[in-house]
Amino acid sequence: MRLSHTFTRTRKQAPADEVAHNAQLLIRAGYVHKTMAGVYSYTPLGLAVLENIKQIVREEMNRISSQELLMSTLQRQELWQETGRWSDELVDVWFKSHLQDGTEVGFGWTHEEPIIELLRSYLKSYKDLPISVYQFQNKLRNELRAKSGIMRGREFIMKDMYSIHASKEDLDAYYQAVIEAYKRCYHRFGLGDDTYVTFASGGAFTKFSHEFQTICAAGEDYIYLHRSRDLAINEEVVDEAVIELGIDKSELERVKTAEVGNIFNFGTQKSEEMGLVFTGEDGRQHHAYMGSYGIGITRVMGVIVEKFADDKGLVWPEEVAPARVHLVQIGKESVAAADELYDTLQQAGITVLYDDRAARPGEKFADAELLGMPTRVTVSDRLLEAGEWEVVDRRTGEQQRLTTSQLLATLGNHCGACRKA
Repeated sequence: MRLSHTFTRTRKQAPADEVAHNAQLLIRAGYVHKTMAGVYSYTPLGLAVLENIKQIVREEMNRISSQELLMSTLQRQELWQETGRWSDELVDVWFKSHLQDGTEVGFGWTHEEPIIELLRSYLKSYKDLPISVYQFQNKLRNELRAKSGIMRGREFIMKDMYSIHASKEDLDAYYQAVIEAYKRCYHRFGLGDDTYVTFASGGAFTKFSHEFQTICAAGEDYIYLHRSRDLAINEEVVDEAVIELGIDKSELERVKTAEVGNIFNFGTQKSEEMGLVFTGEDGRQHHAYMGSYGIGITRVMGVIVEKFADDKGLVWPEEVAPARVHLVQIGKESVAAADELYDTLQQAGITVLYDDRAARPGEKFADAELLGMPTRVTVSDRLLEAGEWEVVDRRTGEQQRLTTSQLLATLGNHCGACRKA
């Protein structure tokens, strides 16, 4: 992508009404546009980050044999009345409206009920099980608070996955497989070292569920952490959980976190409420066992910003960055060399954001820092004769001069190591 072809521009200041650090930076860098409190539009750069996060999740969900689908946002009142969750007293985040014929509808804030309705049409026998499906979809929630930027919005993108099983044992095994898949996702996001599988409230369905909590000063939660045992407990259930787990609360460290995912074992509760049954090997009708698993895609993006940004701007991990390289061209004589390097990198499969604008060097370098690509490569008149380019690591600030072939080898090695991790 050439910066001269983009319609967005960087800004020195964020809007005065934006209080969240992640949104301030993303707005200044031209990744998002604030529509209203808790609602953001994503520019091509912002969308590229979201798509990279989604692709990581997609690959890991496919790896555990889940199938991608897409369900409707509009929800029928009658469906949610089956579980009682149409009630505004029970669920206070609904956005609701009316069709022209007066029919009341809601806008999806989660999809347990819709997926059960869908699967009731297909599930007949134990031979059909297990089934696992997931989607990426905009959710709408009428949140009372919307002051955390893209980390808590009234409209956001979520990956929600649902699995149904013939037995508790099969669900338990899949539940563990999802935990491992989620761990791989967070490592690929660059958050793995600070993200913990956390004991949380199971509500009415089970004693405990699990959240994935990332240590983050801008988060809204607190967990109690036992680092040596890689154990974490949400503050809401810590007193009960330490008894259950047989540990001393004094050994735990209280840290502030952001929830970036959750997994929930419903057992047969939802199936019993909505009549999701199958014929077992014994010829009798049985209720299916169900799990629900979520990752907030836009929230992950916001947490990445909060975790890695510095006083100069954004710092994207390699696998989620909108481009691997920020190519900066300086001077009049090096235009052809920069154009050639741009083509060479793209042909090698390396994504590039190319600053080919007729702007001052200082402006270009400041924008490169703010935009946050992992590697900045500068092609200038001064470097042209030597045939070497200045290469700067955005995260560490390490500088080196490399030829084109050396640059390709370095970038190839980095990308390979990133994917293996």
